[in-house]
Amino acid sequence: MKKSAVIGGGPMGLACAYQLALNGEKVELFEADDRLGGMSAHFDFNGLSIERYYHFICKEDFDLFTLLKELNLESELSWQPTKMGYFYDGQLYEWGNPFALLKFPRLSLLSKLRYGFHMFISTKRKNWQALEGIDAVSWLKKAEGEKTFNILWKKLFAQKFYEYTNNLSAPWIWARIRRVGRSRKSIFEEQMGYLNGGSETLLNALKQKLEELGVTIHLNCPVDKIAHKENKIQGLMLNGEFHSFDAVYSTVPLPFVTKLIDNLPEEHRNKYQSIKNIGVVCLIFKLKKAVTNNFWLNVNDDSMDIPGIIEYSNLNSQREHIVYVPFYMPQSHSKFNRDDKAFIDESKDYLLKINSSLTEEDVIDVNVSRYGFAQPICPPNFADDLPPIKSSINGLYIADTSYYYPEDRSITESVGLGRKIANMQ
Repeated sequence: MKKSAVIGGGPMGLACAYQLALNGEKVELFEADDRLGGMSAHFDFNGLSIERYYHFICKEDFDLFTLLKELNLESELSWQPTKMGYFYDGQLYEWGNPFALLKFPRLSLLSKLRYGFHMFISTKRKNWQALEGIDAVSWLKKAEGEKTFNILWKKLFAQKFYEYTNNLSAPWIWARIRRVGRSRKSIFEEQMGYLNGGSETLLNALKQKLEELGVTIHLNCPVDKIAHKENKIQGLMLNGEFHSFDAVYSTVPLPFVTKLIDNLPEEHRNKYQSIKNIGVVCLIFKLKKAVTNNFWLNVNDDSMDIPGIIEYSNLNSQREHIVYVPFYMPQSHSKFNRDDKAFIDESKDYLLKINSSLTEEDVIDVNVSRYGFAQPICPPNFADDLPPIKSSINGLYIADTSYYYPEDRSITESVGLGRKIANMQ
């Protein structure tokens, strides 16, 4: 029986291990953390089990739906009408539907029509390859006009992508617009999904299924090295000991790959090292009352250094009101390593500015999580920068969220790619 190792216990690694086991292989999974899930992992937030980083489900997350059916979890999927808002220059506006766009006072009628039409046709577009090679800023300016870009997009890009803003792939940004835009009941009503119990419901079911299929799961078990010889995989080094495997599937962030594998072909090593990532410092607030009635609130305000907030309890209602406040930035940014209190104080100021009726007494609790590889930066022609998943070392497969391109990070993309690489030969 073929013996395979999967490195990384996020949704991609779990899906890969699951498919390998279905294929009849003997599988061991290695996760450095003390729990499965990666960025979808839960923690105990003062009595509430919740994800460290926010997730939501869209109408066309087909790979996830297939897995939920196989795990008998379809009944745990719930759909909820959601609203989007726009906090612009100190004012809260409704957003995300034609009437809201028409009422927005900062754009001319022509600019509104151009923006609305572009959003609509972007949800209908199928051939993203026609956009390849074009940068996102140029694409948006051409379709919507420079003034519209400056008002609606410029600061959002700057607060999430920083120095990479002017070199982002148009297909990558298009895929984000399309995924959310197609998760609608009508042009007037957005609809998002969630699992009852959160991502933990899926993670627990997958863990149970893997164990039923004979997969061995190792937590708190970082891999030292991926061993290979004469262009063929040999196994893994773990705590200084060698463990033999016929195949190894790495799903950890690509920046770690060059540290795990000696003597990689120089061309591939350079490509792995050239991929840039944005980190995130993500705060979760538990409040006595809502900030707004929106699930997603875009923020474009010169006094606020965030691209938005996610009011998760407006999607999945909780006893208290739950709000995520993400600060995206490269790990090299001077702000990334500030202490938690500085981020907490700054975020409180923002929430109180968005809703002036909030007070310090409305804050029940707050948690801060950090992750240096929240998402890869995808420039034009990004796919050309990626080495093949099936590496030049026989039996070694390497992928991370970069390979979702042009799609954005989501659990459905993790599931789909994890199963795909398990079926590669």
